[in-house]
Amino acid sequence: MNITEKLLKIEKMVNDGVTSKDVCFILEMIGGSVPVEILEELKLYTDYLPMAKQVSFSDEKRYLHFLWDVLDRLPIGVVANFAIPYRRIIAQKLFKKCGKNFIAEENVRFNIADNIEIGDDVFINRGVFIDSKGGVSLGNSVGLAENVMIITHSHSEDDHSRREYGKVVIEDYAKIYINATIFPGVTIGEQAVVASGAIVNKDVYKDILVGGVPAKPLRERKTMGRTREELSHIWLHDRIFQEV
Repeated sequence: MNITEKLLKIEKMVNDGVTSKDVCFILEMIGGSVPVEILEELKLYTDYLPMAKQVSFSDEKRYLHFLWDVLDRLPIGVVANFAIPYRRIIAQKLFKKCGKNFIAEENVRFNIADNIEIGDDVFINRGVFIDSKGGVSLGNSVGLAENVMIITHSHSEDDHSRREYGKVVIEDYAKIYINATIFPGVTIGEQAVVASGAIVNKDVYKDILVGGVPAKPLRERKTMGRTREELSHIWLHDRIFQEV
């Protein structure tokens, strides 16, 4: 079975609603194996988070999250022309919202999938961690570089069981560079840029570049008068995986 045939079969099973037996079949196709008896008892780390009790966390969602994470433990996970469409198939059923042309690279991790909203033409690079307990919204043509962290909750110092949540919103055409961290409740404005290594604990205005610890405005983004589509947020060569 070639790559296209595998993806078509997986897409049909995912869209029809995956069962434990479907997961076993998909694992066989991608070079993995887990007994169906284990899958039927499956619990993920997310199952043990307090927020999991407040959202819909069905067996189907659990299986989809498992299929997302397991790919990066298998050799086929580095086969980009399989792995990128595979993740897109999973994301469109697993997340609260996932637009067209979504691209996710290796080792992208998240917790509460139902609290993730993704627009069109979003790119997430290797090693990104999305703590979505408080909610995360990525607008159209947003790019997250390697090892970006998005945090949406915090704990009280005097009582760890007491938590506060704050949704993170990253608006259209914003770019977040390597190793940046976004704190709870922050909104990154349209076409804004967060520099590598920045710690962002306050809102970022439209078209502004911020950097530092904590992040501060450094200057306006160098758009040369271009806006939105004119900024050419084309992530890979020849728009591969980004259908017009």
